[in-house]
Amino acid sequence: MVPGEDEDRSGVPAGPFTAKQLSRLDEALTLSSRETGVQFSLYVGVLDASPRRMAEDMHAALGAAAADSVLVAVSPGERRLEIVTGEHTAKRLPDRACALAALSMTASFTGGDLVGGIVNGLRMLADQAGKAALLRR
Repeated sequence: MVPGEDEDRSGVPAGPFTAKQLSRLDEALTLSSRETGVQFSLYVGVLDASPRRMAEDMHAALGAAAADSVLVAVSPGERRLEIVTGEHTAKRLPDRACALAALSMTASFTGGDLVGGIVNGLRMLADQAGKAALLRR
């Protein structure tokens, strides 16, 4: 038996994403991380009065792993998007590459496709970062 399998979830509020959407997001994060060796993380929610600082603080909270990671923070209600790269990943993902991915994501968001925008943005970032095995040579 899986823990929580028989739990009554009738009192649990539904999240903003369907199970299918969550699956797509999880798959995009997993594949992006696996292909590149970069740990991709996603935050969707309210960003405070200083969105960039909040995103940087969340990224820094990853500790030692932050150097090899990327955080994509999206606040749909505030129409904000922040991409934070770590010290090592910044070399593989220059500002221009992040800006292009952000532009693609915001275009999808404007069209009402939050999940598709995030998934495509992660793919663009992963493509730019390159494959992990090729970088070790």
